[in-house]
Amino acid sequence: MALSDADVQKQIKHMMAFIEQEATEKAEEIDAKAEEEFNIEKGRLVQQQRLKIMEYYEKKEKQLIEPTVTLRVRQVDKSLVESILGKAQQDYKAKIKKDVQLKVDNENFLSVDTCGGIELIAARGRIKISNTLESRLELIAQQLLPEIRTALFGRNPNRKFTD
Repeated sequence: MALSDADVQKQIKHMMAFIEQEATEKAEEIDAKAEEEFNIEKGRLVQQQRLKIMEYYEKKEKQLIEPTVTLRVRQVDKSLVESILGKAQQDYKAKIKKDVQLKVDNENFLSVDTCGGIELIAARGRIKISNTLESRLELIAQQLLPEIRTALFGRNPNRKFTD
């Protein structure tokens, strides 16, 4: 029984369709496996980096917690600050779980022109935190600068960032 050319062509097309279907299924299977392996590896890397970041900040936290902090205040506020120093040390210990020695700088005071506040100095002067009224107003002014600019001049479509 001989096959006609039409039957041969039909059988070849059927075989080609079968092979193509098998190839498509295999490709989808490979893609699915690759995606799964990718997600597993990505999760592992994310977790590994998360642990590194946590270790980094734990290390930093241990280094920035200073045992001794000097307070610089206005001369007229010195007695007030000294009267609440013990309570501040207790609050610090309750929150940070470490002791700190707070002392008022008796040699250097804030300027008499200052409206009030304190400066914290630690690490032999390398760390300085200014918490005076003037420094806080300057910080607020810097934060409001984009809003002030927009209010005065309107929104500039050419500006990508507003700060």
